[in-house]
Amino acid sequence: MPVELNLGTTVAAVAARLPDRSAVAQGEKVLTYRSLVDRATRFAGFLGAHGLRVTAERVALAGHQAGQHRLAQYLHNGPEYLEGMLGSYLARVAPFNVNYRYRHAELGHLLGDAEPSVVQYHARFAATLGPVVDELAHRPLLVRVEDGSGAEPLPGSFDYEQLLAEAPRPPATEPSPDDLYMIYTGGTTGMPKGVLWRQADVAVSTLGIRNRRTGREWESLEQLLAELPPKPRRVLPCAPLMHGAAQWAALQTLCDGGTVVFPEQADGFDADRVLTAVARHRVHATTLVGDAFARPLIEAVERGEHDVSSLRVVVSGGAALHPGNKRRLMELVPGLRVLENIGSSESGIQGSQHSEQPNATGPAEFEPGGSTVVASADLTRFLEPGHEGAGWLATLGRIPLGYLGDPDKTARTFPVVAGVRVSIPGDRARLLPSGRIQLLGRDSMTINTGGEKVYTEEVEAVLKDHPGVADALVCGRPSERWGAEVAALVVAAEQPAAAELSARLTEFCRTRLSSYKVPKALLFTERIERGPSGKPDYRWAAAQLTHTGNRGPEPVHTGSGDR
Repeated sequence: MPVELNLGTTVAAVAARLPDRSAVAQGEKVLTYRSLVDRATRFAGFLGAHGLRVTAERVALAGHQAGQHRLAQYLHNGPEYLEGMLGSYLARVAPFNVNYRYRHAELGHLLGDAEPSVVQYHARFAATLGPVVDELAHRPLLVRVEDGSGAEPLPGSFDYEQLLAEAPRPPATEPSPDDLYMIYTGGTTGMPKGVLWRQADVAVSTLGIRNRRTGREWESLEQLLAELPPKPRRVLPCAPLMHGAAQWAALQTLCDGGTVVFPEQADGFDADRVLTAVARHRVHATTLVGDAFARPLIEAVERGEHDVSSLRVVVSGGAALHPGNKRRLMELVPGLRVLENIGSSESGIQGSQHSEQPNATGPAEFEPGGSTVVASADLTRFLEPGHEGAGWLATLGRIPLGYLGDPDKTARTFPVVAGVRVSIPGDRARLLPSGRIQLLGRDSMTINTGGEKVYTEEVEAVLKDHPGVADALVCGRPSERWGAEVAALVVAAEQPAAAELSARLTEFCRTRLSSYKVPKALLFTERIERGPSGKPDYRWAAAQLTHTGNRGPEPVHTGSGDR
């Protein structure tokens, strides 16, 4: 019978086994496992002293109900983020991520939806946080983490370091495998939703806390501890910890006795800062979010100013990684393996593509995880390899409980197929005869043009494969003739005449795509708007392509009106 894990107690057990091993490193600051868990335990004591705890056990709750007080983490990357997470787990409080790019209305919606009892925030965010907190139905406790910004503390805020120094004994709680791991979706195509997982489930399906030799779940915590690597893996998440992939990499590393490394300044992605940290701490692995991170990292390595000889693995997830960028990374760093994962906050890791398997053209193909299936379009059955037509990419087994406070969306995203409850976040896919998954793209971004379906990611991959394109984003816009038409935002690698590049791109697309998939319009722009996690903002893109009177040049119509 596999052991059911709680993330807080697992890291605490690792600390008891390896107290003097480095757990977190940022610049000159290095925390051992003993120090990390001591600080997390002190924070748990603070939470407990203020009555924050579990309010109802999981057995009495529906999937969309929390049953625990909640802590909002409004922070840049750093040790305090991980201390806050682990301290919350030890106090049986549910921490969750806050996008630090949010403005007043967005932040207000998120905190109003999540109803946190406490907000842990970096000082620099006080000006945005203060007015929002004043509008909430219930004012949360505020815990201020100093960041050198000089910002005035919000009224009633607790100083993080002071409360750790004065923290009472931790609460007499027994963290449970049923306790929540909670993460908000990015909201790039809709409003953010709080995904609720049992910690025991997310530990296996998403963090991959398994026996590496057998691939099986651990039978006991003692077995896990006995198999901890003799030397720590040093892992640097490039993305903010408010992004799922970065959280998963950090938590997996801590549960495996490794060292989580952050750049000395972590207030945004900077490739040179990342590579400085790689060289300083001899980082073995780093995690990216697609091309938005890979391209500047490649450029920084090409300058030859950093020692990257320790790097062995680069993992990308959350956004597409172009095969050309994979190849270039491997050329620049001898012996490097590049792994691209697919998955979501609602599913965990669903499949992977290794560096020797890049698909140069067309939709990407991935090796499915052991719990990954493809459900039929009508959600009545699971498809067999080689089945014609597209289905839904799905995960069964250890999946989330639901969305916080939303029973209807919980039922839609986690339906029962052929008697089995599954997670279907919304990606369309084909199950190929080889058993591999061909990922077609998110259904919410599918364009129905004259009755034909176009998956935006397929068109984006073709555009990005042209040497004249540095970046591209595709979405639909209204069309009197087709109902919707394919349109694209393009960042040129150089600055030739727009009409010239437009014609070349149209012809290039016609050699790779069916005529109905070729963009009817191209809008050249200086940059693609992305969040700090690297994910593209499709709502912004649709606004640019729909309203031609925006900043930047007018759309260049390709004239590809034939079908």
